[in-house]
Amino acid sequence: MTQNTVNIIDSYGAAWLEQDENARRAMLETAWNPQGTYTDPSVDLTGRDALIAHIGSFHKNMPGAQILITSGAAVHHGKFQFTWKMLGADGKLVMNGVDFGELDGDGRIFKIVGFFGSPPALAH
Repeated sequence: MTQNTVNIIDSYGAAWLEQDENARRAMLETAWNPQGTYTDPSVDLTGRDALIAHIGSFHKNMPGAQILITSGAAVHHGKFQFTWKMLGADGKLVMNGVDFGELDGDGRIFKIVGFFGSPPALAH
């Protein structure tokens, strides 16, 4: 993994912590492709502006909550994964999850698909 990839994923994670829209936009202009897609169980969106607004809604709807990256990123062939956790305003764990992503040709994030919680138990 290159230092640039580490910086890109760090900027993306920092954007989730940033409440100021202009500061968040500056981080995502570096880290996120303008047409990038973000999908998790609650949303499916396209574009940097949509992601900036979605993160803003997260802060508005869950004041004091934080989403923190909790692992390094495993990267190969322009794809990556990392784990994260959401803490409530009281600092207690709300949920954890994993994000899988893809980088564009310039090394910015082009796609993230996130999953909440751990995978379900094998049913058999």
